[in-house]
Amino acid sequence: MASLSSISDIASEVQNIALREIDNLDQQLQHHFQSKFLVQPALTRLLVSFQANKTRPIYRWYKYKEAFSASLVEFLFQRYGFNQGKILDPFAGSGTALFAASDLGLNADGIELLPIGQQIIETRKALDTGFTFNDLVRLKTWLSSQIWKQADKEFCLPEFRITKGAYSTENKRAIEQYLGACYQESERVREALLFALLCVLESISYTRKDGQYLRWDYRSGRGQGKKPFNKGEILNFDYAITKKIQEIIDDLEPPTHQVELFSVRRPQGEIKLLKGSCLKLLPTLPDAIYDAVITSPPYCNRYDYTRTYALELALLDVSEKGLIDLRQEMLSCTVENRSKDLLAINSNWNLALETANSQSLLQAILNYLDNQKLQGVLNNNGIPRMVRGYFYEMACVIQECSRVLKPGAPLFMVNDNVRYSGVSISVDMILSDFAEKLGFIVENILVLPGDKGNSSQQMGNHGRDPLRKCVYVWRKQ
Repeated sequence: MASLSSISDIASEVQNIALREIDNLDQQLQHHFQSKFLVQPALTRLLVSFQANKTRPIYRWYKYKEAFSASLVEFLFQRYGFNQGKILDPFAGSGTALFAASDLGLNADGIELLPIGQQIIETRKALDTGFTFNDLVRLKTWLSSQIWKQADKEFCLPEFRITKGAYSTENKRAIEQYLGACYQESERVREALLFALLCVLESISYTRKDGQYLRWDYRSGRGQGKKPFNKGEILNFDYAITKKIQEIIDDLEPPTHQVELFSVRRPQGEIKLLKGSCLKLLPTLPDAIYDAVITSPPYCNRYDYTRTYALELALLDVSEKGLIDLRQEMLSCTVENRSKDLLAINSNWNLALETANSQSLLQAILNYLDNQKLQGVLNNNGIPRMVRGYFYEMACVIQECSRVLKPGAPLFMVNDNVRYSGVSISVDMILSDFAEKLGFIVENILVLPGDKGNSSQQMGNHGRDPLRKCVYVWRKQ
């Protein structure tokens, strides 16, 4: 009978063989795409994240941490000579690509599942096109008189189980007063005021967005881990909302006399928002209608936006069941995503699924992760299902993007490579390999000059072994 140590040695050797196979297949793919990789010094982390939007009027209103910057859109369009037509962003988020394209005079369609992203886009559109001089005057009155303090009605703040206790007693009551006063206003002003509230929720709460979940400050009284978390200053409601309303007013009002407000502006492209899952909505779009796609899908990194944006989703009156449904509708990027029946969604995705089935590196990674699960060494058994779902669903998205693009049209995609259980997953090359089989030519894989280190979960075992962060540039054949 084999000893425990010999069984362990055999398991270790099997794992090493699997890792060597993955490394060999990865190197083969690297050789295939070697001429396409281009380290791009201009692509800083500032540019491919929300950070570059922080000082930019209008884009700075809501801190949508998963967004890329408007400057990135401008950089890519200029570098690749794209200056006319209609674009699509199938993962529109807070609408950065849509508004940046519109500012350049391009029409833009976006697909977005999460109500918070939908609300940001709709409010920005309303403020940009339908907000009047009188509406702006009313906002200024709210600011100067702090009208919410005079409210005689309070609106009960909607909460989920996972958001109960997110605010101090004082801030919660102030929010409810503010909501009560908001609902006495005209529709346009009310929408602007509710948007301002969405923008400050995190800063006035005991929580901080932390990728997979909301982190709770020790002052909340909720259970803590080994090391209590201190998020730093928690803003007073009156201060936070006043500052945000002032910021919105400043950005809406040009530095000229008020009579000229909203009068003269460069022609902007039309923005159209489609609400729902891109897996369901992309197949409804006609063939060859877009001149470019620019997007950043959720990364394969376990981030659960239904949890990190729970404060906002509660305020937008999403129900507990609605929250669970949203989590399952999302592209598979969290360990709680169940497998989707992709052919039931669209029977024309056989080519996409065959492409994923035949991708050697992906299949070796999936086999490895399945084996790690059987050995009980994964920190979450949902990881293999998530990774499998992510790539198969992305294959379907890529097939649809190819279908809706005109010949010769570019696709720009921001994405991250990831690592699970010791294996680096070259998301950039696997998806680019899909793209070549689904109607695209891989023009460039633009690499950020500073590679990304491991997540905090991976640091202990794998240190700061870098992972590539890239912008893919594909062109429809």
